[in-house]
Amino acid sequence: MSILSAETYTIKSPNEKLSVTVEINDDITYSITFNGETILGPSEIDMIVDAKNLGKDPKVQKVSRNTVLNTINPAVPRKYKDIINHYYELTIYFRGNYSLLFRVYDEGMAYRWETKMNKSIKVSGELTSFVFNDDHKIWFPEEESMFSHQEREYKYLSLSGIDENMFCSTAILVDLGKGRKAFISEAELVDYPGMYLQKYGDTGLQGKFPHYPLKTEQLNDRDIPVVEYADYLAVTSGTRSFPWRVVMITENDAQLIESEIIYKLSDPLKLDDVSWIKPGKVAWDWWNANNIYGVDFRAGINTETYKYYIDFASEYGIPYIILDEGWYDLDNIMSVAEGMDVEELIKYGKEKQVGIILWMTWKALDDQLEKALNQFEKWGVKGIKVDFMQRDDQWMVNYYYKIAREAAKRKLLVDFHGSYKPTGMHRAYPNVISFEGVKGLENNKWSMLPSPEHNLIIPFIRMVTGPMDYTPGAMINGTRENFRIVFDQPMSMGTRCHQLALYVVYESPLQMVADNPSNYYREPGCMEFLKEVPTTWDFTKVLHAKIAEYVAIARKQGDRWFMGALTNWDARSLEINFDFLEPGEYEIEIWKDGINADRFGSDFRYIKQTVNPDTVMTIDMAPGGGWAAVVNKVESL
Repeated sequence: MSILSAETYTIKSPNEKLSVTVEINDDITYSITFNGETILGPSEIDMIVDAKNLGKDPKVQKVSRNTVLNTINPAVPRKYKDIINHYYELTIYFRGNYSLLFRVYDEGMAYRWETKMNKSIKVSGELTSFVFNDDHKIWFPEEESMFSHQEREYKYLSLSGIDENMFCSTAILVDLGKGRKAFISEAELVDYPGMYLQKYGDTGLQGKFPHYPLKTEQLNDRDIPVVEYADYLAVTSGTRSFPWRVVMITENDAQLIESEIIYKLSDPLKLDDVSWIKPGKVAWDWWNANNIYGVDFRAGINTETYKYYIDFASEYGIPYIILDEGWYDLDNIMSVAEGMDVEELIKYGKEKQVGIILWMTWKALDDQLEKALNQFEKWGVKGIKVDFMQRDDQWMVNYYYKIAREAAKRKLLVDFHGSYKPTGMHRAYPNVISFEGVKGLENNKWSMLPSPEHNLIIPFIRMVTGPMDYTPGAMINGTRENFRIVFDQPMSMGTRCHQLALYVVYESPLQMVADNPSNYYREPGCMEFLKEVPTTWDFTKVLHAKIAEYVAIARKQGDRWFMGALTNWDARSLEINFDFLEPGEYEIEIWKDGINADRFGSDFRYIKQTVNPDTVMTIDMAPGGGWAAVVNKVESL
């Protein structure tokens, strides 16, 4: 087929700023322009199914177009109670019972393969490429292997500076200049391996995928790497849709945080009853090593300690506590550790209106899955925290869905820790309420990350994909100069108000309250904020945003607004305009960095004043600082 006979199809976004051109010749390529400027040049796509390259010498049979405008009402809202879902769609059908589907939103585009074959198929390779028009900078979460928690530091590199042997997990972010960004990830990852990225040409990236695992080696209760892979990615149904390859183009950094493109591209709700799914905060034991004090019993992994957690959660309206590592014999999930009475704790928690969530390694759960889940249901457990998967090959991806389904049958929430990033499962199974896949606060127990700068990178990359189990809430707060690594009495980097603001900036419908209840009891002023801040939102408005530097967000739930701002290690002032408020007078409660927070990170000040839609306020943040507020409307007499 010559270039003269190439078939070209173009599809634009509803606002016509973003345009995708698909060219069918001897191969298949797509390109993207934004406001008339080329962002991605011709980028080849292909998939090898049963030894046939779907993208080589393709024969178009027909083309269809479609327009969709509707509203999604999430069972568990994260950013918005109502999500406007508006896109144009192009489907190209090829001889051989397969097709390519392109979907274009104002915020970005996505494409996926679809097959209609009668038997199961073997996918032995996929080429998904992203060829940029220039040597841009990239935030690159480099991986050392595909046996990974995907808790990475984001290296800021040039595309040309990526070595041939380097690869990263997704999502990633490319700096296009002039404030614009390109975000790349995937959505609706089902019965297929996850996508990593590696170098492609001089200024491009291409997908890299873990092959199907043939043999694993169990090193201990939690580390089970693959030691032998097949020569294929997946064996799967011949009639199916494959994961979306997603490229979002933004004009400013705020649009990254405001986007729900991954959620919109994902499978719709698969549960008939979601009334039992209750988001909320959860008091967490592991970060602070159960190192409570001021009590007349020996603190540790025992019933008395967890009753103390329950009393704390009950006093502050926190709906859950977690029993993390140690509550069961690590070799047998059905064997409760000595000194622990889980049934007694569940009974005690029920009296105090506090539910119990149980941590476990994925393998311990899988070894006795039905027996364990039935026991948890019988006990009255509210959820499970499943940890240390560290893989996203086809087998492990399917494990996630098995757990989501089986937990839902028993009305159990699921928090996937030690996991890959979200790809939209939480839309289909909203009982899957949070995911890790992020270098979160626990790392400060043994490292100098996360830092305030890191905390201002992840909202613009990792959080775009879905809920983020970062585990905020430290009450011991170190400046850049006096931060120390202390495993049993850990501290955070940055100020107290930086930690408070994370509860507004970071999205997780099951948000951890990570520090020691004994420390929280000493901080009633901070607990006034933490007991009130919700974990789901009706509406989100980003007021200021610049990746790695600062962010300010206002979020609404019901008739109340909650506000949070963060800065990196630079002291900073931001001007906050309250024009997002409806007409009327409001009372604002503010938690701000104290005048000495640059020397003593836990220093903060609480003030109360009135504001209205015409108010413009300058907020000041210390190095590594933050600012948090609650806004309530003043009822007129």
